[in-house]
Amino acid sequence: MSNRTVALVPAAGRGLRMGGSVPKQFLSLGHQPLILHSLRVLQASPVIQEIILAVPHGDMDYCLKEIVAKHHFTKVTKVVPGGAERQDSVRHALEAVQDEVEVVLVHDAVRPFLTERMVEEVVSMARAKGAAIIALPMKDTVKQVGADYVIERTVDRAGLWLAQTPQAFRRDWLLSAHRKAHGEGVRATDDAYLMEWCGYSVSVVEGSGENIKVTRPEDLVIGEAILASRQTHAMKG
Repeated sequence: MSNRTVALVPAAGRGLRMGGSVPKQFLSLGHQPLILHSLRVLQASPVIQEIILAVPHGDMDYCLKEIVAKHHFTKVTKVVPGGAERQDSVRHALEAVQDEVEVVLVHDAVRPFLTERMVEEVVSMARAKGAAIIALPMKDTVKQVGADYVIERTVDRAGLWLAQTPQAFRRDWLLSAHRKAHGEGVRATDDAYLMEWCGYSVSVVEGSGENIKVTRPEDLVIGEAILASRQTHAMKG
């Protein structure tokens, strides 16, 4: 088994909460398609040797020409059609990974502010433990609310973390988990859940509050502010 790490980028979402007709991964952030920001970090990372994208079937040509070729993402070796849901897209990309690959990293295309540190640390932890995710300790007070919108109880936030991506796993573990879930009709919002469901232990690497997921129009406004702040720091540095 090789020590190659392949990054899987599910980018087939329709972005219904964003409104409009353009998939959110192709919306503009800093005058560039959102997906470019995370791809640049993965392209630059020394621990990633290959990238596989899963995009809407109708956007495959656009992605190959206007994203991969135009911006010289030489590590992108395959663009595969995504599925109806994120889990399906990850499974499609995972099935395209060569058997000798040891670790796969999964990162949402709509989290544009990952860093090389996150990539390196989560991959390192996955190599040591088999499964790891970037996550953030909860700081807000958490309320459990009933169907009538009345608070039922305040949840102790100690030990509660918000899962982010990137997430990294042994390829054979993740593949078996996805195939089992697909066969049994189990659905999950992230890959770590499937690993837990299969009985694997998943370790946590602390992430960043800047590592936001762009799902609503206001997230783009926040994203532009983060981008501007990073550019200012870079110029001062």
